[in-house]
Amino acid sequence: MDYKTSGVNIQKGRSFVEWMKVMAPSIGGFSGMMEVPSGYEKPVLVSGADGVGTKINICRIARDYTTIGQDLVAMCVNDVICSGAKPLYFLDYISAKSIDNNVSEIAYGIVTGCGLAGMDLLGGETAEHYRATDYDLAGFCTGVVEKNEIVDGQNIREGDVVIGIESSGLHSNGYTLVNDMLWRNYIKYKEMPELLTPTTIYAPLIQHLLDEVPILGMAHITGGGLPENLPRCLPAGLTVDVDYSAWERPEIFNKLQKAGDIAEEEMRNVFNLGIGFCLVVPQEVVERTQELITDTPHGMRSWIIGEVK
Repeated sequence: MDYKTSGVNIQKGRSFVEWMKVMAPSIGGFSGMMEVPSGYEKPVLVSGADGVGTKINICRIARDYTTIGQDLVAMCVNDVICSGAKPLYFLDYISAKSIDNNVSEIAYGIVTGCGLAGMDLLGGETAEHYRATDYDLAGFCTGVVEKNEIVDGQNIREGDVVIGIESSGLHSNGYTLVNDMLWRNYIKYKEMPELLTPTTIYAPLIQHLLDEVPILGMAHITGGGLPENLPRCLPAGLTVDVDYSAWERPEIFNKLQKAGDIAEEEMRNVFNLGIGFCLVVPQEVVERTQELITDTPHGMRSWIIGEVK
């Protein structure tokens, strides 16, 4: 017997690693290395790990794995930047039955996502699991922030304003419910190709905003929607009553709600409903902040969705 017969092709694995080194020159050796950037007096490293959940099933249905790597990067990076950190580097883990073209597409999407976030892909692990029935992904991101510039919500006060920034769709949350609806034939992927739209990476926009306006708190709107994620950036004793009529809900959410006869409360607790990231800012900089969100090269739509109470 040999390893290849048992299900692991060592030569194919080596070829994939060499290809990845061309795609991401920072990869090499047994580990990735990076110096802490200069200019920080008391640098604090901020790390996060995440995955893409059952959205990977949509890739299988669509036979398209080109964007899921960006989702993986986005889910990690968007968490890390909530502290005000600048993304430094990314590590990935990909598990598959064999290293095939789909794995290459996943890896390409990860490299693309790292480029959009302005950070390096330092390395990772691509594992061949012969008895695996599907692909599995995990990502790990580290950023850096000056200690006295950490955004932790402690300075949020009553009267501060919550600005919601648009999502590109479902991002990478709520797909267990979506997959159940697909299995029950309540919806069809060919009628909703936007289910595969990759998660927005907010890092460039947030870095620009941090240089221009005071941001008191930030929240990445993932599983649990606004009700679960927005309070995570607020000090104890403060709340926000979100005005769900403040923005136009993307049509994909209306389609899903109608097709699955999903209650409004359930929609709010499962999906982002069109708001992928939130900022808490003082009232006097709201207009300036929204101008920057719209008019910069990273331009996105935003809305005032609530006030801290």
